[in-house]
Amino acid sequence: MKLYSLILFLSGICLLSYSEAFAQQALVKAPNSGLNTLQINRNKIDSLDKKLMELIGERERAVKEIGIYKAKNNIPPLQADRFKQVLEKSITTGAKEGLSATFVTEMMNAIHIESLRIEDEIKLNFHGK
Repeated sequence: MKLYSLILFLSGICLLSYSEAFAQQALVKAPNSGLNTLQINRNKIDSLDKKLMELIGERERAVKEIGIYKAKNNIPPLQADRFKQVLEKSITTGAKEGLSATFVTEMMNAIHIESLRIEDEIKLNFHGK
């Protein structure tokens, strides 16, 4: 009976030790998994930001082609009606992605300012030659 009690006692200690070790391991993993999740999502954001810059760069290369066409045909860089159409489409598309109209408007205005800068530069270079 004493041997049986001793075995139960030792088994209990082993089980308790295992439970404590498991609990500590869970505590250790919880912050790490949070950090891993944080790092994974930061890496994802970095990758998406890079793609976003590449897409904007591609867009601006198309703007350069348009700028050349406009310069050759004496068309002013600013086409207010066209920008209004682009902005309206962007707001609609942005809303589907959960983006506010204010954010989309500010973003597209910034992109448009850069596009006008590029077209003005092309126009100056084209007519300067």
